[in-house]
Amino acid sequence: MATLEKIRNRAGIGITIIIGLALAAFVLGDAVQSGSSIMSANQQVIAEIAGESVDYKEFQKKVDDLSDIYKMNSGSTSLDQKTTEQIREQTWMGLVRNLTMKEIYENLGIGVTSNELFDLVQGENPHAIIQSLFRDQKTGTVNRQALIQFLKYQQSNTTGPEHNYWLFVENQILEERSFTKYNNLLTKGIYTTTDEAKFSLEGKNKKVNIDYVGKPYSSISDSSISVSTAEAEKYYANHKEQYKQEASRDIEYILYPVVASKSDEDKVIKWINDIKTEFAGVEDPAAYVNINSDKQFDPTFFKKSDLTGALTDFAFNGKAGDIYGPYKEGQSWKLCKIQKFEELPDSVNARHILISATTQAEAAQAKNTADSLKRVLTLGGDFGAIARKYSRDEGSAVKGGELGWFKRGMMVKPFDDAAFFGKINDYQVVTSQFGVHIIQVTKRGNTTLNVQLATIVRNIEPSSQTYQQTYSQASKFASENRDLKAFRAAVTTQNLSKRLATVFEADKEIAGLENSRLLVRAAFKAKVGEPVLSSEGTPIFELGTQFVIAQLSAVQEKGYSSFASNKPTIDMAIRKDKKAEQLKAQMAGKTDLASLASSIGSNVAQAQDINFEAYSIPGLGVEPAITGVASVLEPGAVSKPVAGSTGVYVVKATAVNKGVNTDIANEKSQAKMALGYRVSVQAFEALRESAGVVDKRAKFY
Repeated sequence: MATLEKIRNRAGIGITIIIGLALAAFVLGDAVQSGSSIMSANQQVIAEIAGESVDYKEFQKKVDDLSDIYKMNSGSTSLDQKTTEQIREQTWMGLVRNLTMKEIYENLGIGVTSNELFDLVQGENPHAIIQSLFRDQKTGTVNRQALIQFLKYQQSNTTGPEHNYWLFVENQILEERSFTKYNNLLTKGIYTTTDEAKFSLEGKNKKVNIDYVGKPYSSISDSSISVSTAEAEKYYANHKEQYKQEASRDIEYILYPVVASKSDEDKVIKWINDIKTEFAGVEDPAAYVNINSDKQFDPTFFKKSDLTGALTDFAFNGKAGDIYGPYKEGQSWKLCKIQKFEELPDSVNARHILISATTQAEAAQAKNTADSLKRVLTLGGDFGAIARKYSRDEGSAVKGGELGWFKRGMMVKPFDDAAFFGKINDYQVVTSQFGVHIIQVTKRGNTTLNVQLATIVRNIEPSSQTYQQTYSQASKFASENRDLKAFRAAVTTQNLSKRLATVFEADKEIAGLENSRLLVRAAFKAKVGEPVLSSEGTPIFELGTQFVIAQLSAVQEKGYSSFASNKPTIDMAIRKDKKAEQLKAQMAGKTDLASLASSIGSNVAQAQDINFEAYSIPGLGVEPAITGVASVLEPGAVSKPVAGSTGVYVVKATAVNKGVNTDIANEKSQAKMALGYRVSVQAFEALRESAGVVDKRAKFY
């Protein structure tokens, strides 16, 4: 069972390893069977991938299985919303990859034999997942005894969590191995020729100095350029792919934030004043704070410079037991009591020996080892020699455990407390998240007076009455303004702050609205001009600490946005093209830049070291067309007028430095690696696109 504990401590959400293509760890035990969802009701289909329908219940089962594994890893009994969404997304990625690649593997004969799997688990060079899970911390190699013991245990207990966990791990190994084989088939066919490498180096090394003359599009007024409807329609037809859109909804909404009232704050003030006398008389202020305060007791000792204002004078001029307050800080009222004073150093010089431990069983053994070593040290043992032999902190072990000088707060708290409160040359055994330490403080810096404070904090929060009053206001507005026209009129009349949002079906939230996925889903069920209703049929959404009322103002379905909605931007693009043609005509045939600049009311500018791979040109900004033209000019050559992003330019190369192209072999190697990566990624993207993935998750989550 110790090995399982290691797995729990070392694994996160699944067991993720880095595969060359940024391949996420596969999370599904088995590919979804094609026939399983055919018999389900159509409304239960959550996805269609490579001709197969995936039933919601099957998908959710995969999510639940991975959630159980994560809980086992982390020792938690429940998952927060963010973790659940991460697990759901990881499950989806694995599902898409499995169903997309399944037929490809079959057609190519790609698979992993039982002998190969055995070798990946127990062979001379185990898979990276096995190396990660069963690595011996002392030797850095696989602990084969622990591996075999775990395999035997899970095999003899097929109903236990260990067996399910192993099936999960084994499947990841199989999936990663299959995908690696597929990648190898692709990358083996990639080759970079010597000429390609030379051309690439020339592009990287060549730098050009230029003179240029330009005239901006803004020099021609928009009103002087007419655009006919026929021209705009032709442009829209020729560039239609630019106007692809996903399904979205436009909503208009108002907020009713639940804010603590004066009455709520008055109750806090009364409570903290009433408790002051009792707080002054308690013998254990720390325990009292933990029971009564909205914030747990903070054992930190503060220097004078750590505190501010009147609290500083109180803390360092008073005595233990003195009370300060009540005083307001932010959205809280506080009472502060002096707990005690200590003379503490600002820094210490120390050394340590770390006995590492990752499980409770290992921690107990590490504590016994540390106690034994402490006895040896107390009897005169050589600290440096023992540290070099036993300490698992490799950075300090080679120096005999020496850590040098460090300030308070630089180490983890148990270590920090032992170092700053301990006596010089004493040996202290302390446990932290890294294991068990034997600490010896060898020197202390200058000491100053520090104070520990016990602080009662009571947050100013809205009462249930305030919540009800705010809800009543929201309810009144919603009931009186049931359609978009009335909603807008009431917003204007009541001088309310209206917000707008365009939401897509898969959006997890709306900026500024907590837990707003519910509102996004509801928006896709609403009708234009009507209120967005919750699953309970109410127009009021309680999102975090505010009530939200929303109306659906527009619907955009998946496909192409309309010509009418894009007409303004189309007209702008056509005007820009027409302006470019006019400016090119003005600048055509002129190779003397000074003369050209004079004729168009411009000037000659310069830019140095222009490179084909440069992102921008000094003085011009991002102008890829100008960069491209400049990089291919020969010395003294003048370009034709070139339409850039902001205007039309004529460019002259004044100097060209081609650089030295010597390391052809290295360039070929780098180009092959880059191509291999691109081909692998793009191949899968192409396969996924051809699989016709239809994602319907937004209807269920």
